[in-house]
Amino acid sequence: MQSSLFGYAEVATEDRYAVQNPQLLRVQLGGHDDVLARKGAMVAYQGLLEFDAEYQARGGHRGPVREQVPLMRCSGQGTVFLANLAQYVHVVDVDRDGLTVDAAYVLAMDSTLHHEVISVDSQFGISGTGAYNLNITGHGKVALMTSGQPLLLNVTPDTYVNADSDAVVAWSSGLRVQMQAQTSSQGVWRRRGSTGEGWELSFMGQGYALVQPSELLPPQHAQLGGGLRAQYGMGAQGARGHNQGNIFTN
Repeated sequence: MQSSLFGYAEVATEDRYAVQNPQLLRVQLGGHDDVLARKGAMVAYQGLLEFDAEYQARGGHRGPVREQVPLMRCSGQGTVFLANLAQYVHVVDVDRDGLTVDAAYVLAMDSTLHHEVISVDSQFGISGTGAYNLNITGHGKVALMTSGQPLLLNVTPDTYVNADSDAVVAWSSGLRVQMQAQTSSQGVWRRRGSTGEGWELSFMGQGYALVQPSELLPPQHAQLGGGLRAQYGMGAQGARGHNQGNIFTN
C-alpha cells in the first residue's frame, strides 16, 4: 500500500521526551522512571505500560479540589504517545529556578518533580479567573501545551512584562507577579468596559514569561449581564459554558 500517511511514521529517537510532531509527544519509559500525564491524554502506547487514574486520590498535590490537575501515573517499560485536542507541545527543562504554569496547560511531567498549587492575588485582594497555578520545582522535564505557537518574553529588572492573564501559560518562578485590572476599582468586575480585556499579570525581576496567541476563556457566545460568573466567562451563561469540550475548556 502506498500513501502520504507513511510520511508520518514514528520518529526513532533515544530521547526520553521527544516531540513526535508539533502536536504529539512521545515519552520513553524504562521501568523505573514514571511519568505523570494528564488524564485522557494517552493516544497510543507500545510495550508493557500501566496507567493509574487513581493517582490523584492517593496523595496528589494539595490545593482546592476545583484547581487540582487531573493526573494519571504512567509506569512500566515502553513508549507512550500523549496529546490533547491537537494543541502544540513544548518540552521544558525545569532547573533550580523553578517553573510556574497554569495547570490547564500541563500535558506531562517527570514524577520526581515537586508540584504544589499557588495563587496569584490581585491588588484589590480578589483572585481572578485562572488565579491558581502550579509551582514546579526540582530537576526534570515538563511538557506544556499551547493553543497555537507561543511567544517567550524576557523579563529583566529594566524591562517588565504585562500580559493578559487568560493568555499566560507559564513563567519563571523567581519573578514577582501581580494581578491587576486596567480599570477603576468601581468597575473591577467588568472586562475593562467594552474592550473585552479583563485581568492582566505584571511580571518583574529576571526570567521569562510564556504567552499563547489565544485566551483561555474567549468572549465568544458569552452572555454578558448573565451574572458575575458569566461576565468572567464562567458558568452555563458564559463562554466556558458555551464551549464545553473545545480547546479552551480542556
